[in-house]
Amino acid sequence: MAASELYTKFARVWIPDPEEVWKSAELLKDYKPGDKVLLLHLEDGRDLEYRLDPKTKELPHLRNPDILVGENDLTALSYLHEPAVLHNLRVRFIDSKLIYTYCGIVLVAINPYEQLPIYGEDIINAYSGQNMGDMDPHIFAVAEEAYKQMARDERNQSIIVSGESGAGKTVSAKYAMRYFATVSGSASEANVEEKVLASNPIMESIGNAKTTRNDNSSRFGKYIEIGFDKRHRIIGANMRTYLLEKSRVVFQAEEERNYHIFYQLCASAKLPEFKMLRLGDANNFHYTKQGGSPVIEGVDDAKEMAQTRQACTLLGISESYQMGIFRILAGILHLGNVGFMSRDSDSCTIPPKHEPLSIFCDLMAVDFEEMCHWLCHRKLATAAETYIKPISKLQATNARDALAKHIYAKLFNWIVDHVNQVLHSAVKQHSFIGVLDIYGFETFEINSFEQFCINYANEKLQQQFNMHVFKLEQEEYMKEQIPWTLIDFYDNQPCINLIESKLGILDLLDEECKMPKGTDDTWAQKLYNTHLNKCALFEKPRLSNKAFIIQHFADKVEYQCEGFLEKNKDTVFEEQIKVLKSSKFKMLPELFQDDEKAISPSSATSSGRTLLTRTPAKPTKGRPGQAAKEHKKTVGHQFRNSLHLLMETLNATTPHYVRCIKPNDFKFPFTFDEKRAVQQLRACGVLETIRISAAGFPSRWTYQEFFSRYRVLMKQKDVLSERKQTCKNVLEKLIEDKDKYQFGKTKIFFRAGQVAYLEKLRADKLRAACIRIQKTIRGWLLRKKFLRMRKAAITVQRYVRGHQARCYAKFLRRTKAATIIQKYWRMYVIRQRYKIWRTATIVLQSYLRGYLARNRYRKILREHKAVIIQKWVRGWLARTYYKRSMHAIIYLQCCFRRMMAKRELKKLKIEARSVERYKKLHIGMENKIMQLQRKVDEQNKDYKCLMEKLTNLEGIYNSETEKLRSDLERLQLSEEEAKIATGRVLSLQEEIAKLRKDLEQTQCEKKSIEECADRYKQETEQLVSNLKEENTLLKQEKEALNHLIVEQAKEMTETMEKKLIEETKQLELDLNDERLRYQNLLNEFSRLEERYDDLKEEMTLMVNVPKPGHRRTDSTHSSNESEYTFSSEIAETEDIPSRTEEPSEKKVPLDMSLFLKLQKRVTELEQEKQVMQDELDRKEEQVLRSKAKEEERPQIRGAELEYESLKRQELESENKKLKNELNELRKALSEKSAPEVTAPGAPAYRVLMEQLTSVSEELDVRKEEVLILRSQLVSQKEAIQPKDDKNTMTDSTILLEDVQKMKDKGEIAQAYIGLKETNRLLESQLQSQKRSHENEAEALRGEIQSLKEENNRQQQLLAQNLQLPPEARIEASLQHEITRLTNENLDLMEQLEKQDKTVRKLKKQLKVFAKKIGELEVGQMENISPGQIIDEPIRPVNIPRKEKDFQGMLEYKKEDEQKLVKNLILELKPRGVAVNLIPGLPAYILFMCVRHADYLNDDQKVRSLLTSTINSIKKVLKKRGDDFETVSFWLSNTCRFLHCLKQYSGEEGFMKHNTSRQNEHCLTNFDLAEYRQVLSDLAIQIYQQLVRVLENILQPMIVSGMLEHETIQGVSGVKPTGLRKRTSSIADEGTYTLDSILRQLNSFHSVMCQHGMDPELIKQVVKQMFYIVGAVTLNNLLLRKDMCSWSKGMQIRYNVSQLEEWLRDKNLMNSGAKETLEPLIQAAQLLQVKKKTDDDAEAICSMCNALTTAQIVKVLNLYTPVNEFEERVSVSFIRTIQMRLRDRKDSPQLLMDAKHIFPVTFPFNPSSLALETIQIPASLGLGFISRV
Repeated sequence: MAASELYTKFARVWIPDPEEVWKSAELLKDYKPGDKVLLLHLEDGRDLEYRLDPKTKELPHLRNPDILVGENDLTALSYLHEPAVLHNLRVRFIDSKLIYTYCGIVLVAINPYEQLPIYGEDIINAYSGQNMGDMDPHIFAVAEEAYKQMARDERNQSIIVSGESGAGKTVSAKYAMRYFATVSGSASEANVEEKVLASNPIMESIGNAKTTRNDNSSRFGKYIEIGFDKRHRIIGANMRTYLLEKSRVVFQAEEERNYHIFYQLCASAKLPEFKMLRLGDANNFHYTKQGGSPVIEGVDDAKEMAQTRQACTLLGISESYQMGIFRILAGILHLGNVGFMSRDSDSCTIPPKHEPLSIFCDLMAVDFEEMCHWLCHRKLATAAETYIKPISKLQATNARDALAKHIYAKLFNWIVDHVNQVLHSAVKQHSFIGVLDIYGFETFEINSFEQFCINYANEKLQQQFNMHVFKLEQEEYMKEQIPWTLIDFYDNQPCINLIESKLGILDLLDEECKMPKGTDDTWAQKLYNTHLNKCALFEKPRLSNKAFIIQHFADKVEYQCEGFLEKNKDTVFEEQIKVLKSSKFKMLPELFQDDEKAISPSSATSSGRTLLTRTPAKPTKGRPGQAAKEHKKTVGHQFRNSLHLLMETLNATTPHYVRCIKPNDFKFPFTFDEKRAVQQLRACGVLETIRISAAGFPSRWTYQEFFSRYRVLMKQKDVLSERKQTCKNVLEKLIEDKDKYQFGKTKIFFRAGQVAYLEKLRADKLRAACIRIQKTIRGWLLRKKFLRMRKAAITVQRYVRGHQARCYAKFLRRTKAATIIQKYWRMYVIRQRYKIWRTATIVLQSYLRGYLARNRYRKILREHKAVIIQKWVRGWLARTYYKRSMHAIIYLQCCFRRMMAKRELKKLKIEARSVERYKKLHIGMENKIMQLQRKVDEQNKDYKCLMEKLTNLEGIYNSETEKLRSDLERLQLSEEEAKIATGRVLSLQEEIAKLRKDLEQTQCEKKSIEECADRYKQETEQLVSNLKEENTLLKQEKEALNHLIVEQAKEMTETMEKKLIEETKQLELDLNDERLRYQNLLNEFSRLEERYDDLKEEMTLMVNVPKPGHRRTDSTHSSNESEYTFSSEIAETEDIPSRTEEPSEKKVPLDMSLFLKLQKRVTELEQEKQVMQDELDRKEEQVLRSKAKEEERPQIRGAELEYESLKRQELESENKKLKNELNELRKALSEKSAPEVTAPGAPAYRVLMEQLTSVSEELDVRKEEVLILRSQLVSQKEAIQPKDDKNTMTDSTILLEDVQKMKDKGEIAQAYIGLKETNRLLESQLQSQKRSHENEAEALRGEIQSLKEENNRQQQLLAQNLQLPPEARIEASLQHEITRLTNENLDLMEQLEKQDKTVRKLKKQLKVFAKKIGELEVGQMENISPGQIIDEPIRPVNIPRKEKDFQGMLEYKKEDEQKLVKNLILELKPRGVAVNLIPGLPAYILFMCVRHADYLNDDQKVRSLLTSTINSIKKVLKKRGDDFETVSFWLSNTCRFLHCLKQYSGEEGFMKHNTSRQNEHCLTNFDLAEYRQVLSDLAIQIYQQLVRVLENILQPMIVSGMLEHETIQGVSGVKPTGLRKRTSSIADEGTYTLDSILRQLNSFHSVMCQHGMDPELIKQVVKQMFYIVGAVTLNNLLLRKDMCSWSKGMQIRYNVSQLEEWLRDKNLMNSGAKETLEPLIQAAQLLQVKKKTDDDAEAICSMCNALTTAQIVKVLNLYTPVNEFEERVSVSFIRTIQMRLRDRKDSPQLLMDAKHIFPVTFPFNPSSLALETIQIPASLGLGFISRV
């Protein structure tokens, strides 16, 4: 098809325009070959005759179809030319607010002059790992492509960022580096990526400044190489800089500023550390006030200074060096204020004690006089001698400025070198990515040496860019085997030769600089003579002899020759530099050590930019003459060399191009100036890329995409099985000219305009189909309307006739109802009158009978109380008399016994003096011992007698209670009979009186009623009429009030419900936030723990030979143990060898102090135990004495019991801590102490070990005592509550009827008081017997104590006898024998005390056991009904052999623990366990082992097993943490283990779900609440790891299955794509579909169900999975313009419905998973709803409540029609949406956090499985454990 055939009526074209560059117009008639004029209609409504060029006869450019406007890639446009590119960029920038666009391999970035939320961490994560064509254009996509190619191709990459000043180059480069730092991370712990990013603030502060075009303009070029290791992690970086604009230090144009660092210093001048710099406001310094704009709007220089200092610190620049830098910068500012006074025309001077100069000299530490002298003089050197010559004021000012520029350039170079040293890595660099941030093409009114160098660099870069584009096109054609035709493109090699070849501009400039009298004029003449009329690219201006013009690739530029030579030399006075080198300020001479610049003694003039290259970290050694040569290099020569080096680096890498465009010169946000944009597009090479692409085959389609798009143009017979042949056949019919397309191996290549032609054919075909569909639909709608109207008319007739019939029937019913109502009303009146009379009679009778009964009751009550008072008084008198008598008798006994004891004492003293007495005493002692033994036996007999008496008393008490009950029953019967008799008499009397009164009243009433009857009728009629009227009014008011009340009630209930819902939601959010914060901390902790383990492994691998005496093992001991204060022997044995040994002199005192503390603590515990024992005895007495008071104060008693239980728990915890400390002390003594002190034979060692063993034994004793106390407390609590409850229940059931009958008389209270008094008497008798027993025991103890004292006296006598002669030795032996017997006596006494204690304990335990047995017997008897016992026939029963009764425990040996953990955890295969065995079997086995250790009361075994279990699970998850089955299996078992610990913990909240058998299996000795918390944390970590695993599995499927794959084929049309090909939406073999996602979800669900995971936990996992699916899908939708269309919304809604169907099939609709898809559902609805009117906007605002404002606006901006029948969303509609949503308070974040993990909870899920029924399969290899 010829191109002219496309110029038909209504075709749209572009015509040139001086204001808008290009204007759109529409043809009013078809174009015919030969026409010279085109009739056009402009968009503003005007008609225009457009004349064609008679020479070229070129037609205007055609406009692309609307569906192609706004494309991500400019090469996807059907017509590739300048107006199409400009319009596409404008539409994306203005309408869609999109600043990035692809143009082939170039990313075009337009500066928005506004902060956009598209650079956050979420955006980086979204672009990470994505193909470049799959996402919308972004700087992150280019960075990801470079990073991916570096990793895939093992080739270095470079990103070239160019553009005008103010176009956003620096920001783009900064974001690219930030992306690398975020995605790759660093290879070491030195945070290299942070240092790379920290270099940006430093370089911006010293190298950026405000210009008229940009507030943060980079005044130098830089190339940063970011180094990576083999694992593609950042290891370092290196920076090269180019052409620093030194002239800005001393001069700024209007509305411009100096470098930022100067203003930051002035803003921070008030800081204490900066006072020595003597700075002030920026307007006080000459070098910072020339531009007249010292402040940038929205920038705080003081805060920027703080960030700069922070970055310096991060990069390792010490505070001293930072202050040194600031001193030099402050010195430059003060140097600029130095003023000169002219003495004459050739000399000048500085005023004495000139303050700015003196401050400069103080800061630089140089001599004031010397610096003052050389600022006003210079040295001239000749062959014979040197002269010192004064200089003029102008020359001195220029020399001062040159010195300031030189110092700043040296400081800049020093900082760059230091940054490079810090970023340099010792690890070998494997690859790098370079980021080139360099100035773009510049042309001003006056262009000088700086612009010449900049444009020269851009020529080189443009040449490299053209060659790369040409190479890519050639590779694409060769790959697809397309015939290659040479494409003509602009080659700028001639321009480069003009600049850098031999006798080029730079050569002539260097040559002129070497001439003694060379000037700018002579150099210009040489240029004219050499190149004028010989080179087409070189021209001379007509009106100037000091300028030249070069035709660059972008435009012609006129350069002024003035200043070229001086800027190329870049010289400064040598004497001034020598003064600075002699400075005492150490940092200043460092700046000039490697000075390679030419220092001329003859002149000092200003210079502009100068090249700064990277200085190596170590100075290179060379020949002596080498430095002299280097000094002769000019700025141009250095720049050319560094540029060649840069080009070599770029050519050795794969380049990626970013072209930054400045949309306007006024920094207005989102304002597009077409003229400025076109100028920059031409200059940056974008249009050249377009031209190269358009010269060949710019449009490229795969065969499948072409078939999907243009299937509507094919007939059914044209569709073949092979797609390639089908496309060939169709194209041969549609396009006759075969040169317009080519068939490649995988793609079809089209010439420019052919895709637009095919789109036109497709649109025509669809338009015809739409017309036919509309015709059919409209006819069907009208027919449906007629049928509805006919049906409605019939319905109306039917309802009218029915209404008439119902009205007649209603009249008949009302007539009959009135008659019935009259009948019943009359009956009702008579019945009501009768009821009133009967009620009055009954009331009178009841009052009279009550009065008589109350009088009788009061009389009986008074008599009863008098009897009680007499009884108590007589008892009190008898007791008082008894007590006085007992007291007198006891006193007489004491006196008599004292007298007898004194007599006996005298006899003993007399007998003790003789030897024979000793023998008698010996015999007496034996007799005494025998007597004591006899006395013990008698006490035991007495105790038995007391117990028999107690039982007899209990029997008597029971018999008396039975008698009392029988008496009560008899009294009750007699009372009832009396009541009945009196009641009958009274009722008869009352009835007679009432009947008499009624007779009189009826006679009177009869007369009055007859008289009032007539009157009443008349009044009644009138009242009825009035009442009816009032009734109607009241009814109306009532209805109105009821309506109001209902409305108010509704409003109140609604408001209350809303408030309640809001408060509930807020509380839930707070709780979830708290859970999320805690679980995030756990996640971070586990990550750090894994990192620690990895570092540990790396260290073990790095250390080849271990040190002698040390054994380094990898410990996976959980650090949670330190948090929850538990440890294990395994972990301790692993940790101890790695500890560093310290001298024993430091450790021994510490251990001894610890030992003393332990001893002190043991004594304190013993005292507390004694106090608790006393408290327990006292409580027992209180229980016996105050049973009545307990009913009134149960809460107080409960509080006391809780306090005692708390004390018991404290004692247990203290015992545990002491035991741990003793173990640590023992290990410290045995392992850490010095061998000479702690050797096994050493005395100190023996003493300490003996003391430690004694302390440990004492602790065990204390622990047993605590357990006894615990059992006693439990028994006491049961005795208080259940016993009382039982007694009261039994009494209440027996005496329930008695209470009901006797409550009026109070007899039950008297009976209760009598029983209570009897109990008190019995209790008092028991207490008196107990006291007598204790008194006797105390007397025995007193006698024993006296015997002890006697023995002590005898020992003293024996010691005295030893000094006697040998004959007296016999008496000494006797004395020893006496001592032995005394000791035996004491031992017997101690045994007696212990027996007393054990008797008391056994007595209490027997009470508890007897009570439990009684309860069990009663319960069994209650369960067996009498009918079952009698009626059941006796059958022969087969008695089976009784099997062993297992207790649900597993026993294993301590040494088999590692084998148990290995077989059950480390080497267990989850798949076999899940298929063949019961779910959670490992958890049950582990818990049964824990139960057995608890049963044995083995603390260490429990701790060791639990710690080994936790560590082993962590090892398994670390080793196989990427396997979903493994993670799911151990999550399920960890939760089951946690539930078992809760279920069998013994806590009431968990025990209520158990059976009685399960409650018997509860843990008895240990409280494992701390381990439950650790297991809960472990479960949280496993859950988070499970989420990460399933996220890694689902992530590659989501975008392809939910967005790209066409589930409903044919709905989504494939649009043309550009060079960046997207992932195909057609399902190939390797692509994922929605079915793939559903299959994966089924796999996840089945695995979790097989593992027996809790249903609630499965719901949480499913909710998390659906959140990931929804978040990833929505994020990609928000970042992909091609996905935002109506058809794609339909596809998404269908996919979501399939996911909801999956939830229904799995019964998971209540899991909250559907709610997580709500944002995605609303986004799909937003794509499908109408988007035109204000009503549509209101509907969208109310519908999209789950989307943020930013997301709604983004979707509307990205909405792209796939077909011509769809319309774009207007800008005004989007603004309407923004106005309506401006008050909505939501997050400004664009993307959802796909990494967000909902806080997980583990609801308690008890198991019904009985532990004793669990069998251990042989496949687990656990034969070494046995069931118990």
